[in-house]
Amino acid sequence: MGEYLLVIDEGTTSTRAMLFAPDGACIASESAPLDQKYPRSGWVEHDAAEIWRKTLRVTAAMVAQAGGAERIAGIGITNQRETVVFWDKHTGAPLAPAIVWQDRRTADWVRDQREAGREEWVQRRTGLLLDPYFSGSKIGWAMREWPDLAAAGDRLAIGTIDSWLIWNLTGGLHVTDATNASRTALMRIEDGGWDDELIALFGAPRAALPEIVDCAGRVGMTSAFGGAIAITGIAGDQQAASIGQACLLPGDTKATYGTGAFVLTQAGPSRPASDHRLLSTIAWQLDGKRHFALEGSVFVAGSLIQWLRDSLGLISHAGETEALARSVESAGGVFVVPALSGLGAPWWEPGARGAITGLSFASGKAHVARAALEAMAHQTHDLMTAFAADGQQWGRLKIDGGMVANDWMAQDLADMLMLPVERPAFTETTALGAAMLASVGAGLHADLTAASVMRGKVETFEPQGGLSQRAERLAGWQRAVASVIAAI
Repeated sequence: MGEYLLVIDEGTTSTRAMLFAPDGACIASESAPLDQKYPRSGWVEHDAAEIWRKTLRVTAAMVAQAGGAERIAGIGITNQRETVVFWDKHTGAPLAPAIVWQDRRTADWVRDQREAGREEWVQRRTGLLLDPYFSGSKIGWAMREWPDLAAAGDRLAIGTIDSWLIWNLTGGLHVTDATNASRTALMRIEDGGWDDELIALFGAPRAALPEIVDCAGRVGMTSAFGGAIAITGIAGDQQAASIGQACLLPGDTKATYGTGAFVLTQAGPSRPASDHRLLSTIAWQLDGKRHFALEGSVFVAGSLIQWLRDSLGLISHAGETEALARSVESAGGVFVVPALSGLGAPWWEPGARGAITGLSFASGKAHVARAALEAMAHQTHDLMTAFAADGQQWGRLKIDGGMVANDWMAQDLADMLMLPVERPAFTETTALGAAMLASVGAGLHADLTAASVMRGKVETFEPQGGLSQRAERLAGWQRAVASVIAAI
């Protein structure tokens, strides 16, 4: 058996392959950027062929780095969730653009379903709310609006990004894991199977959907890299990050600050319920047994900093925001509500649009940059309040993702949440979680608890902030959010 674990981490803005040792050490990595297309306001698309082409290239580089396919014990796959790919089962070619998780084109249809009183029914079956975020409404829209898909008949395959990658790696195996399936709004979360009534509601073709499988085990084999390698782990990116943070016991909570921000609290083998517009989701499925999590999803986090850089030109690189935040004593009454793709949990307002409020002649780019970083703590505090109301009190918050390299932001989270914030030395926990699953699936570790030794060292930020400033900021944030919602 090989001694390395190979992870494919396919995100929203890049695809990456990473090579891990069984002790969690990252040996090497290779990445490539992905283009996002915005054909209309609120629409976000990928070229699925580009995703596969670049994934193949970076993965081949890691196989070569390992010394050949025989050195790889197993492949773990983690991916942006909810994004949907449509392709031809005979040719393997994409039949339409991939519709990205951020896409809001189905907002009107979703609103109609809410007004018809269907949200509670959907939530009972899926653990999810009615929102354009999830895959089901995207699939239904595509079947109605893109005639080539309906015309494809039995040749049509539909899947999330994990399915698309596995199909190409294996030469035609059509599967998805339980975590990704739980984000489509087409799966019954209690028993883990596709639901014909949900499929009918959203207008998805049942025959085009993949088989649902466990998150670890010998899922399939690929011969794309000069020798046979088993695919032994699969999970959506946020579930993989939770595993990579060793959130294995009920109450363990992680927050990932990447393109968006996603908080998961481990709930154990019983499905959690939410009365405060949070999501029940599958944390992992092993040997057919599911563990669950409660989740809050924020659509815009790191992409806000990217927008400040690329669209507004306020900064030249993301790392500049920390120095700017430290250069002023406060944001000077400025608040950034980053609803550039609508508002996620706990608001779920797809029609909301972003705003910068509280500007004056005294405001400079440092105030805006600081307010953008402060928005991460404000949004997380909103989620913490909702989780607590659902009986899931946080004791500490484990953070990861590209944004948390910013020490100022990590400390601000601790101050605003009034909780210890724990940051691992290796912050690419999404890839690490996929490596842990692949390790279990390949038999290198007996279970996830044994694999959690791969997490490594952590650093803790203790709360230090003043209570009066905290209360003032939270009140100002609530006013800013209320103004955005009132403008819909």
